[in-house]
Amino acid sequence: MNDVAPSKLIQGRTGPWEIVLGLEVHAQVASNAKLFSGAAVGAGAAPNAQVSLVDAAMPGMLPVINRHCVEQAVKAGLGLKAKINEWSRFDRKNYFYPDLPQGYQISQFKDPIVGEGVVIVEHDDGSTFTVRIERLHLEQDAGKSLHDQDPNATYVDLNRAGTALMEIVSRPDMRTSAEAAAYVKKLRTILIYLGACDGDMEKGNLRADVNVSVCRPGAYEKYRETDDFSHLGTRCEIKNVNSYRYIQMAIEYEARRQIEILEDGGAIHQETRLFDPGKNETRSMRSKEEAHDYRYFPDPDLLPLVLDPAWIRQIEATLPELPDAKKARLQSQYGLTAYDAQVLITEQARADFYEEAVAHGKSGGRDPKLTANWVTNDLAARLTAGGLDIQDSPIKPAGIAELVQLIEEGVISSRIAKDVFERMWAGEGSASEVVDKAGLKQVSDTGALEAIIDKLIAANPGQAGAVKEKPQAIGWFVGQVMKETGGKANPGTVNQLLKAKLGL
Repeated sequence: MNDVAPSKLIQGRTGPWEIVLGLEVHAQVASNAKLFSGAAVGAGAAPNAQVSLVDAAMPGMLPVINRHCVEQAVKAGLGLKAKINEWSRFDRKNYFYPDLPQGYQISQFKDPIVGEGVVIVEHDDGSTFTVRIERLHLEQDAGKSLHDQDPNATYVDLNRAGTALMEIVSRPDMRTSAEAAAYVKKLRTILIYLGACDGDMEKGNLRADVNVSVCRPGAYEKYRETDDFSHLGTRCEIKNVNSYRYIQMAIEYEARRQIEILEDGGAIHQETRLFDPGKNETRSMRSKEEAHDYRYFPDPDLLPLVLDPAWIRQIEATLPELPDAKKARLQSQYGLTAYDAQVLITEQARADFYEEAVAHGKSGGRDPKLTANWVTNDLAARLTAGGLDIQDSPIKPAGIAELVQLIEEGVISSRIAKDVFERMWAGEGSASEVVDKAGLKQVSDTGALEAIIDKLIAANPGQAGAVKEKPQAIGWFVGQVMKETGGKANPGTVNQLLKAKLGL
């Protein structure tokens, strides 16, 4: 019962503890209009420029459901291998805040549109763990209070008010901060593949509320056996965390905070907290409300949502290839390792770029593994350094395919290819044009290489003799030949000639 992996334990003054984590991820639905009005959705608009009379809660205004948002929620549920509820209902969640003009939020409480599902998540070492999805429901976002516009007043921007959100609630199945970040990353990838959310965490279009509790080793296993939450510690919720790094930092701080309180004889009070990344700490926001505090009741202005099973099947038939299926296919079709395939599918655009590059080279027998290396290493590093998305890369898939072709045909070496790549990035031309202009073609002329090798052996008889006793020392001669040719000698040809000349 107490056999918990050491990597999942935190050592306190009074013994080990383990963390239990559940997440509520808010994903903004990819839609041009809000959930219950025709007002536009999008960042960058002037304050209160995207507000309809419904969003502003003017008297007599009634909500009308956005069919596209419902379709996106169904699509997300199918992508999470979850149960789609053919009957669901909207409720009013009552609370009062300046940026909530209605005085309530339209959400779903007891009857969500999507029920239980599952997400398979990858650890860094390639192993996997499972996170159970409890529910996905639709709800409208609130507006935004601005406290930095005036020292004596708070301004309210209602552009976000009424924007459609999917709240995806997990079971408390994560045990480390790394697992929580990996789960959000996988969830984000799935939603982007589906086109249900753009996943832009910087703009807050995908953000997580992280529920953290701590308990002694063995308590979590008892919970899993009985599904009784009383075995777990009291949880605190950290609101609106919008980066993988901050998720991990917030969890690690909060877990330590709770452990210190418990070890000092105190008690954890259920509350909502905020994470301050500048100070790397969480701070209390308010006591955590229970469901009865919100006085939920069915929204009288909205009929229950009844979905036609045939419509659900139509949506399912249009689903794209999802990350796990794409990973398996890349391994099978191109012979990639699980690691390479995982790196590629993490971003849909990167996987598409790779497949287009491989397609350009198929007729010439290009190497899928070599292509993957260039996409995931050199190109990815250059894009990161430049703050660019892969769609904005100055080197297109055809360019990577041409570079790989020149390497495979022995026109350039892998070392020279890096120089060619940098020149291509700088806009000096295609791979072939750069090689021709800069005279970078690999030297494979055996006569020219033999002359250089003969000269080196004659000038270094001691080194030549040492190679016969210690064959690894041949690397010194290879290096000298590369130096003489400005790095343009064909390494394979050089090695063959040296072995013949030195009698190896």
